[in-house]
Amino acid sequence: MSGKTLMRGTHVLGEAAIRAGCRAYFGYPITPQNELPEYMSSKFAKLDDAVFIQAESELASINMVIGAAAAGARVMTSSSSPGISLKQEGISYLAAMELPAVIVNMMRGGPGLGNIAPAQGDYFQATRGGGHGDYRVITLAPAYGQEIADMTRRAFELADYYRTPVMILGDGMMGQMMEPVVFPEPIDPLSLPRKEWVVNGSKGRGSRIILSLLLDPPKEEELNWRLMRKYDMISDSVPDQEMYLTDDAELVIVAYGTAARIAKGAVHRVRESGMKVGLYRPKTLWPFPSKGLITLCDRVRQFLVFEMSAGQMVEDVRLAVEGRRQVSFYGRPGGVVSTPEEVASILSSAYHAAGI
Repeated sequence: MSGKTLMRGTHVLGEAAIRAGCRAYFGYPITPQNELPEYMSSKFAKLDDAVFIQAESELASINMVIGAAAAGARVMTSSSSPGISLKQEGISYLAAMELPAVIVNMMRGGPGLGNIAPAQGDYFQATRGGGHGDYRVITLAPAYGQEIADMTRRAFELADYYRTPVMILGDGMMGQMMEPVVFPEPIDPLSLPRKEWVVNGSKGRGSRIILSLLLDPPKEEELNWRLMRKYDMISDSVPDQEMYLTDDAELVIVAYGTAARIAKGAVHRVRESGMKVGLYRPKTLWPFPSKGLITLCDRVRQFLVFEMSAGQMVEDVRLAVEGRRQVSFYGRPGGVVSTPEEVASILSSAYHAAGI
């Protein structure tokens, strides 16, 4: 497979993972991401060095991920909102054991079982760690098919480099949408750097121990502070964002993923009326790219946050700007997807209300 290829988002993610050297996948079906494990199973069946298991539950699959990660494999699991909730204990274990893994969440409407429509109500769950204890999960938010491919490669690289779980946060619409994609060249897993910490047998060397049960409080505290130092390094080097038509913007809409695509269409419509508006799109949700947003405060008079939720990322935007500028919010939760015309109307009203 070379050149430009037309594929749906979930298949793009699967192909990109395989090309990134992923050779272990464990999961349990849930709509709207079932095409991803389906793709992985069909492709892995043709590889001699890959393992695919449809586990009996989400809990079983995330614990299989822990085992494969400890053995040094590039490993991935995927699910959708309620399924990710079930995996949270295992994700906390991955963070505590400092094991690299990629977790895909194609969000659906919630809370509870909700519906299978695209939504963004899992922002808090992804960016605050989701499970118990002091930990964070690097969270990448693609908006386009090409970014799904690029960020999947990056997710595996970040997971290995920092020895930490990395989440790719998409939604049901993103997973089903077909777009042209150019894939990077595949990686031979045998060419990847050797992991000196893996538990793959101790013949000829000393034993290695990976665990998360630390009954001695000072040792548990030492782990927590080590994790915090690692998260500080991640916060300095990983944040990424897109600024679109922000050079002269007096009002900037902040949105990620599918919502950002809708917002970009709205920005075009409003600019046709002469209003100076732009888009700020976080490409990493944790760490949140606050520094990029702060730079806009020098010339932007107001921010409008648009989310396909009742309002979650808006808290990070308000924390980032620290009261320097007014931050308003517009959201559609539960799987309702706004149109660019609808968001353009909100943008226009906010622009005039701010007296710009």
